[in-house]
Amino acid sequence: MNFLSKLQQVELPDLSRRERKKRETRARLLAAAGQLFAERGVDAVPIKEITDTADVGFGSFYNYFESKEALYDALVDELYEEFGTALDRLTRDIEDPAEVLATSVRLTLRRARRDPQWGRLLLLEAQKISGATRGLGPRLLRDIRAGISTGRFTAPDPMMSFVVVGYGALGGIATQIQAATDSTMLAAIGISAEALAERNAAALLHALGLDFAEAQRVANSPLPEMTGAFEAFE
Repeated sequence: MNFLSKLQQVELPDLSRRERKKRETRARLLAAAGQLFAERGVDAVPIKEITDTADVGFGSFYNYFESKEALYDALVDELYEEFGTALDRLTRDIEDPAEVLATSVRLTLRRARRDPQWGRLLLLEAQKISGATRGLGPRLLRDIRAGISTGRFTAPDPMMSFVVVGYGALGGIATQIQAATDSTMLAAIGISAEALAERNAAALLHALGLDFAEAQRVANSPLPEMTGAFEAFE
């Protein structure tokens, strides 16, 4: 399921007709903004284009969001807080911090491969300072600190490790997205699309101090069963 479909799946239990319509309209605005922002970035998209794409009156926009930036913030929360929470639930019984980090990286790259627009929005959010304080950023820093505190990771500086690993993962996502439109690109550098997530995770674990053979083992270990917390993202 791509993120546009997910955004428009509005649960409407026992609501009045007016409240159902409000939630449906809000969902259409989020989906339209997500599509346009992924294609051109936030600054290049006027509110009028968002409302036209959503088939919503321009004046009605402010019944739902104070500004375009407020809409963007809501979009990030919808897309990445929920995904991050699902990752947390999926990995909560994994004791090895290296496996937790590798699992999260692999599933994030796989999601970007299946849904390039979702990946583009994640790259867009990473360019903002807020990208380190909400969504997937704080979870990555938490997992790095957990690995360092237990001695699993030998990298001495959690914050610089966060920068190196975070941008390394984003590079993997960007590569996945580009490969989705250029099938020859990965072949030219000797990487298969199917193996990219695991190779990226192994490289990041090695940067955190794991022996490369061990990093490869962890990065290629079986993934948790995709049920419950994560099935909506498959």
